[in-house]
Amino acid sequence: MKFFKKMSSDRQDLVSGYLFISPFIIGFLMFIVVPMGISLFMSFQNYDMLTEAKFIGLDNFKKIFFDDPKFRQSLSVTVRYVIMAVPLRLMMALAVAMLINRPSKLSGLYRVLFYIPSVIGGSVAVSIMWRNIFGDAGLINGLLNAVGLDSIYFFKNPTTALLTLILLAGWQFGSSMLVFLSGLKNIPIDYYEAAQIDGASKVRQFFSITLPCLTPIIFFNLVMQTIQSFLTFTPAYIISNGSGAPRNGTLVYSLYVYQKAFADFKMGYASALAWVLLVIVGIVTLILFATSKFWVFSESEEV
Repeated sequence: MKFFKKMSSDRQDLVSGYLFISPFIIGFLMFIVVPMGISLFMSFQNYDMLTEAKFIGLDNFKKIFFDDPKFRQSLSVTVRYVIMAVPLRLMMALAVAMLINRPSKLSGLYRVLFYIPSVIGGSVAVSIMWRNIFGDAGLINGLLNAVGLDSIYFFKNPTTALLTLILLAGWQFGSSMLVFLSGLKNIPIDYYEAAQIDGASKVRQFFSITLPCLTPIIFFNLVMQTIQSFLTFTPAYIISNGSGAPRNGTLVYSLYVYQKAFADFKMGYASALAWVLLVIVGIVTLILFATSKFWVFSESEEV
């Protein structure tokens, strides 16, 4: 304590700051940096968790790219999922944000209700509920049968099975909605008043004012939701019982990593798969940042 008092004021502030953020730094090192280092080390090993690890160099990566059709299948499923799920989620989020942006005494309640699916959407319970809704004897087929239509066996067709995962992703728009709502409230009302004086319709105002002003928010949500969608796991695992059925139609990449690690006990191979995914997500993120200069408007630019 005496040593601390002898420090200059600036140094005391510096030490205090590091003390306050030390829980985060320790957690970041223990639960992110160290596991990533171990995973990188294991990606060069042949390790089944039962015998001693054996260094095999780049063999795991060679097998991934040249001798693993399931890798290509899982990557294809994941890319299709991302391409369809992310735009759906963002469109739903923006539409709802614009609806609840209108002044209302119940606007706070609406925000909570619309945000709840994002809080519980990744849980096992919601995934089970989703599986029951789209199951052979589920709610959707019950409604179809009630009006005289034939049942749709969603989980027996790879396309429709993946579609159920995409719809679940679209339902989890709460976090993006709140970010959009914050962006909508920061758009100067003067823009809309000037547009109304010029006779611009609501549609014209949306495309000429709202969307351009929201492009930084859209970009942020696009990056975050793209990364999150590449890492989706729980819904695919629950709906397919961990198999990626039917015919690997729901075998998203994270589920395949899980299968290799905890079903086949190929921990080294699973670690290599995880690092390949990290590189893929990094490349996609860099592409998004590189293209943002063509459509993201800053405050200094004219709208």
